[in-house]
Amino acid sequence: MTRLALLIALLGAVTSVQAQSTQDHDYFSANRVSIRNGLQAVLMCNGLFTSHRTLEQVFDQELAYVTAPVGTAEGGEYAIDWERRFVEVGGPTTGPVLRAVFREGIGCVVVLEQKPLPDQVDGAMLQAASDWAFDRETPEQDTLSLIVVYKGDIIHERYAEGVTMMTRTRTWSTAKSIAATLIGMLVDDGRLELDAPLGFGWLPDVGDDEHDPRNAITLRHVLNMSSGLYPVDSFNMEYATGSGLAYWNGLSSVDGARNRALIREPGTHWDYENYDTLLAVYAMKLALRDEQAYAEFPRKALLDPLGMRNTLPSTDRFGDFIFSSQVYTTARDLARFGLLYVQNGVWQGERLISEEWIDFVRTPAPASAGRGHDYGGQFWLVPDDRTDVPKSAYATAGNRGQYVIVVPTHDLVIVRRGLDYGKQGFNRWDLTREVLKAFTSKMKTSGQ
Repeated sequence: MTRLALLIALLGAVTSVQAQSTQDHDYFSANRVSIRNGLQAVLMCNGLFTSHRTLEQVFDQELAYVTAPVGTAEGGEYAIDWERRFVEVGGPTTGPVLRAVFREGIGCVVVLEQKPLPDQVDGAMLQAASDWAFDRETPEQDTLSLIVVYKGDIIHERYAEGVTMMTRTRTWSTAKSIAATLIGMLVDDGRLELDAPLGFGWLPDVGDDEHDPRNAITLRHVLNMSSGLYPVDSFNMEYATGSGLAYWNGLSSVDGARNRALIREPGTHWDYENYDTLLAVYAMKLALRDEQAYAEFPRKALLDPLGMRNTLPSTDRFGDFIFSSQVYTTARDLARFGLLYVQNGVWQGERLISEEWIDFVRTPAPASAGRGHDYGGQFWLVPDDRTDVPKSAYATAGNRGQYVIVVPTHDLVIVRRGLDYGKQGFNRWDLTREVLKAFTSKMKTSGQ
């Protein structure tokens, strides 16, 4: 046999051994098990919640062609959540857990197994807090979604029936905190000053702007809800002569905000007024000096960097942002917004707002002293009489129960969306207390 023939024969023998080895060992067995679990989860989920079949029918028919399905109709390493409509398949002896969740309009979708909870978090207590938020004693308190973010990770996420992570609802006054963030960026850049006059003319135009006493109102005053201007919304006139004219009746939000008389010294009295926020937004518009720059500023400066791509800021028919109320967004986008604050204004290594601005929004407005120091710069603060939550916590708050709660001591963000009505009464600090029970119990056990 020639040397070449011998070499070819040896190569052939090696190739044969390699082929036999490949046949003996399935390099993709882990993938196959994972796919099998996901396949079963989707078929079970759709069988139960899309086709509305019984569990016995699903195992007898939908899963009849699956090789070695996990469990039987009597049980096995799978779990069904009938209320929240999802199925999990997998476990210690059957491979990784795959979850399929039913979504209205699209059926069941595979989502990855949640990360294990951190050691500092008690899962049962966290679920109890979630149940507390959703299972209210009155139908007037209607929770749509709840997200808890701890150290940058979502550790709990729950939605009501018919609501998903893509459902956008109105922020109401949580928009005020978004407005304050945008304004803070301009203050950080030196294009606005907290303690300078707002710098625009007032209505009605009587031809004597120089001596108008309203020129004493500063950006700080309006962000602290203490402009001293004639109150309309806080006197139950929102839907008669107040901001409702701009929200719902087509009038200019800017003109309505500027057409109020000064009745108190600025900074001395607290009145919750949508128009005070809109005065600050108008100052932001003038600082940007260009209609297009103003129209693009919220998205370019804040929403896109944070990945808040499901957030829609709305304007009146004159193109002025109604950042006192009219923003539509998702719970996850608001969680991103809260993360910016719990991370001290830094997002992915880039500083978007200064620590000085965060200090301002968290500092009680002087005029809120009579209320228990519960309001800062377009954010709500823990009242003096609350001792069951950290005093450093602060929150956005919107009508019908829209809350983004920042708890710096625990590196925690809590987002609750609602459609409350009537007397409402869902309390953001009560929710904070309930969520924190999942942390304090573990911390006590471990001696922290």
